[in-house]
Amino acid sequence: MTQRTQRPPVRAMFQIRRAARRRPARPGDREAGFTLLELLVVLAIMGLLAAIVAPQVLKYLGSSRSQTAKVQIQNITAALELYRLDVGRYPTQEEGLNVLVAAAPADAGWNGPYLQKAAALKDPWGQAYLYRNPGQHGDVDVYTLGSDKAEGGANEARDVGNW
Repeated sequence: MTQRTQRPPVRAMFQIRRAARRRPARPGDREAGFTLLELLVVLAIMGLLAAIVAPQVLKYLGSSRSQTAKVQIQNITAALELYRLDVGRYPTQEEGLNVLVAAAPADAGWNGPYLQKAAALKDPWGQAYLYRNPGQHGDVDVYTLGSDKAEGGANEARDVGNW
């Protein structure tokens, strides 16, 4: 007896052939992503923007520290005025600006803190604001020496005070 191999039914053969056939590629079938050329173009555009914008930002960064110091000095001066109204005098040179945050032992009438944090007594360059009583420009002087930490100066190195 010869052994006959069984053939699959005709219908199953067509299904196998259909699955084996590849359908034509469609535009949406490709993997999504960027080409190297597209990435290089984007990087070049970002580089141009950085070259144009960075100098402008750096110019304003320097002047913004001086402006910040001016605003902080105005806040300290306002706190000094509140202290004077409560205690009846400005803090002495020895007491300094720290009495705006924590009461000195001899301060009767102290109703503070007049500034919430001691960090408010530091200028944008990380130095403590200077205090002079009696002041040369008014009753009291609150000032910073600027970025050079020396008297005088111009631009970012200039002194900023409540005068």
